[in-house]
Amino acid sequence: MSAAGAAGLGAKVALIERNLLGGDCLNVGCVPSKGVIRAARAAHEARNGASLESRFPAKRRLTFPPRWRACADSARGSASTIPSSASPSFGVDVFIGNGRFVGPSAIDVDDRPLKFDRAVIATGARAAEPPISGLRDAGFYTNETIFTLTELPRRLAVIGAGPLGCELAQCFQRLGSRVTLITDGAAILPREDRDAAQIVHRQMEKDGVRIIAGATFNTRK
Repeated sequence: MSAAGAAGLGAKVALIERNLLGGDCLNVGCVPSKGVIRAARAAHEARNGASLESRFPAKRRLTFPPRWRACADSARGSASTIPSSASPSFGVDVFIGNGRFVGPSAIDVDDRPLKFDRAVIATGARAAEPPISGLRDAGFYTNETIFTLTELPRRLAVIGAGPLGCELAQCFQRLGSRVTLITDGAAILPREDRDAAQIVHRQMEKDGVRIIAGATFNTRK
C-alpha cells in the first residue's frame, strides 16, 4: 500500500520483495483463511441449514465429508486472483530478491545497486512460537503453514483464542476435524465486546468445538 500510494502521488517507486508480493494478508492470512471459512460455512449450511429442510428431510440430511484438499487448493488459488497493491499497473518497479542497505541513500538487491531519497521498511511479521515444553518436538502449524496441509487432520488443537484462532477452530470443526481451542485467558476473544464474544463462544460449542479457558502451559526454559 505504501508503494502504490507513493506512486499515485507521482513518486518513482521501487519495491523489493524476496518472497511473495502482497504480504501476509494476501498470501497466508485474510484471503486464504476466508476461502476455507467459506467452504466450512457451505458444508455447515448444507448439513444444518433450516432453509434446506424442505429439500433434505431430517432422515436424509447430508453427511458427506468435505474434500479438504479442494478447499485448501481453492483458498491458496484465491490469492493469485487478487492483484497485489504493488502490481506494475500501479507504476511501481518491482525487484524480487534480498535487499541490503549499503549506505544512507543506497540499497543493494542481489548485487544490483539502487539509489533512493526515502525508504520505507515494511517487512511484515512472522508467527511467534510459544515457549511450550514439547511443542517443537510434537510439531505444529502456524498461519503460514496450516493451508499447506494435504489431508484434513482427525484432531486439531488450536492454541490462542483471538480472532484467527477462533476462525480456524470453527472452520476445521465444521469441515470434520475434532477441535480443541485452548487459551490461557479467562475467555475467548478477550479484546472484543463481551456480549459478542459470548455469542461466538456458544456457537462454537454448538458446532462441537471443545473450549478450554484459563489453561496453564509448561514452558521451556
